[in-house]
Amino acid sequence: MPANILVIEDEPAIQALIAANLRRAGHAVHAALDAETALRQINESLPDLILLDWMLPGMSGIDLARRLRADGRTRGVPIIMLTAKGEERDKVAGLESGADDYVTKPFSPRELQARIQAVLRRGRPQASEDAVEAGGLRLDPAAHRVTAAGSPVNLGPTEFRLLHFLMTHPERVHSRDQLLDQVWGDHVFVEERTVDVHIRRLRAALESSGLDRLVQTVRGSGYRFSVAEA
Repeated sequence: MPANILVIEDEPAIQALIAANLRRAGHAVHAALDAETALRQINESLPDLILLDWMLPGMSGIDLARRLRADGRTRGVPIIMLTAKGEERDKVAGLESGADDYVTKPFSPRELQARIQAVLRRGRPQASEDAVEAGGLRLDPAAHRVTAAGSPVNLGPTEFRLLHFLMTHPERVHSRDQLLDQVWGDHVFVEERTVDVHIRRLRAALESSGLDRLVQTVRGSGYRFSVAEA
């Protein structure tokens, strides 16, 4: 599934090449030449993943990674470190700074794309194009189709994203704030009750199959997707 990726790379030619390959793969790409510019962009909107060059002017990539990991808002954003430093101690330093993966230059576009998909799949399963099935529901992100007990279900785009997130994070209770951040996006200012409206629409679409019971309300806490207690 396409992701919003921030490329922090101080070599314009390398940055442009990476961005072009990512856009060709369907991702939305933002770019920064230094840590300060990157922080301003991150403050405006959280990316789904950061590609971070080690050697940056001013604040280094290592220091930026540590800063992002120390901030509760950015702590969970996946980071892939890009660097020409290939020795084991350098890789260890990069990973210990908070990077989720470490790619040594030069690298092929295919290798980078594979690493990106692997990191997104670990950190944000809803960012994967893999179909997910549970309790008689099947959601296929690539085809944008949902079936309930084998019958097609028509969902609006928001309900589709909401169901995808819930199905890829089963048995967990999510508050309205968490769902707004994960489904609507960081820094999107809508009322918490908007979540309730879309939950009702989602349940209404699943009602004829009897699988609306999988989307559960946890009183005073939020919502969860659960097969066990359905």
